[in-house]
Amino acid sequence: MHRSSLDTPEGAAFAWARFRRFMRGWGWASLVCVIAVEAWLWPSFGFSSPHVYLASAVGTVGIVMMVGALMGLVFLSSGTGHDESVIDPTEIEKRR
Repeated sequence: MHRSSLDTPEGAAFAWARFRRFMRGWGWASLVCVIAVEAWLWPSFGFSSPHVYLASAVGTVGIVMMVGALMGLVFLSSGTGHDESVIDPTEIEKRR
């Protein structure tokens, strides 16, 4: 079995620090998206219930951060060699 850099404490610390930095960037992106959504909602609906604006902000942050987290985990797995360390059972059967 191949080893990935996530197997060592130093490699894992580096990879997770990079993931946190990536998520900080997505946090800023979600803030920009919330500002854009709220700027679009205000002229479209005017003064409405504050719950509309709160729900749209929470939903926007949730979606943007979920996308960032899933993409970051894909990059984390691929960038550390963790994907290559997995044994593919179909590859073993192809060799037979």
